[in-house]
Amino acid sequence: MKVLVIGGGGREHAIVWKIAQSEKVDKIYCAPGNAGIEEYAECVDIGVMEFDRLTDFAERKGVDLTVVGPDDPLAAGIVDAFEAKGLRVFGPRAAAAQIEASKAFSKDLMEKYHIPTAAHKTFDKAADAMEYLKTARFPIVLKADGLALGKGVLICKDMQEAQAGVRTIMEDKKFGSAGNRMVIETFMTGREVSVLCFCDGTHILPMTSAQDHKRAGDGDTGLNTGGMGTFSPSPFYTDAIARFCEEHIYQPTMDAMKAEGRAFKGVLFVGLMLTEDGPMVLEYNARFGDPETQVVLPRMENDIIDVFEACIDGTLDQIRLKFADNAAVCVVLASEGYPESYEKGRPVQGLDTFKRKDGFYCFHAGSRKEGGQILTNGGRVFGVTALGKDLRSARENAYKATEWVRFDNKYMRHDIGKAIDEI
Repeated sequence: MKVLVIGGGGREHAIVWKIAQSEKVDKIYCAPGNAGIEEYAECVDIGVMEFDRLTDFAERKGVDLTVVGPDDPLAAGIVDAFEAKGLRVFGPRAAAAQIEASKAFSKDLMEKYHIPTAAHKTFDKAADAMEYLKTARFPIVLKADGLALGKGVLICKDMQEAQAGVRTIMEDKKFGSAGNRMVIETFMTGREVSVLCFCDGTHILPMTSAQDHKRAGDGDTGLNTGGMGTFSPSPFYTDAIARFCEEHIYQPTMDAMKAEGRAFKGVLFVGLMLTEDGPMVLEYNARFGDPETQVVLPRMENDIIDVFEACIDGTLDQIRLKFADNAAVCVVLASEGYPESYEKGRPVQGLDTFKRKDGFYCFHAGSRKEGGQILTNGGRVFGVTALGKDLRSARENAYKATEWVRFDNKYMRHDIGKAIDEI
């Protein structure tokens, strides 16, 4: 079969790599792709928001299945556009993708259906938000309502920071139209865990757990980013916690979306906080997480095409997910200055080493090829992922592999997975 993957980051590289292992697939396209994806797929110069060009391409090439990676096209209705042309596509429709596209929608959904999460209020006007802050307990969390590349969340320790945060989101529009509305919620403490779940509109199958590191600097300092590294599985996500989440969070979310006429098919990312009062939902995403995908898929033993098709056909209850009894750690190599200003176009050396090493992967997040040379082309450039028999060995392997990759303004955190030392 022919498969088209939409997107061009590290998540899509991991998805393409996994699809390439399926015996059912003999041709992969990726739009727009990147320099690493070229190894497995024919990259096509079409943007992720160019729906007419993408559907025309899929029809012209006889694509049997399209897999959508990023959040923006999902929220804008790319799945609806493909389905309108009679094309088979994996991902949620626009109505279902609202669970990520609007923080206010997702918080209201959880409140209505009694899914555990932090207390919250939604505001359309900065003045109303400022007034509410006079009665708030600190620290407090401010969230831009819309999509903001994982960066539209501000944790404010006092009134001064919170007032500045409201201005940043709602008045200065640092996150664009995503800040037209804003959610203020109670600050939760505990361990963060991410769980990706396959969904067919009725059934939900959780994958193995992971834990992301969002802040730019060591010790969880600096600005929020799209993710600086991750590890899987989380040792804090016990069997008892998993059972609680399946009963009180995952399936209730599927049932709630179906009851709202927004049946969810695709991948639901559930960000959890393991609080003293039990697991609570931090956020939902309507797609594979990045960089969580880079540690989850290398541990998955299923043919991913079988799972995609079960999600589309509503037969996910017939699938049994299998994950290897090992661990994975991903360290993101970024351009110095990310997530603010940074230089692109730096030549990269050392990538060939990964081709000679089993259990080591370099997923390209922001790269391009020019005259046979790989150049940096983004803030997050690579996700260096390594497997190991346990988390400590996987972390040791991942950091060893980061030394193989060389470019002038390379930046990374040095404490990815440090929490496992506390076990």
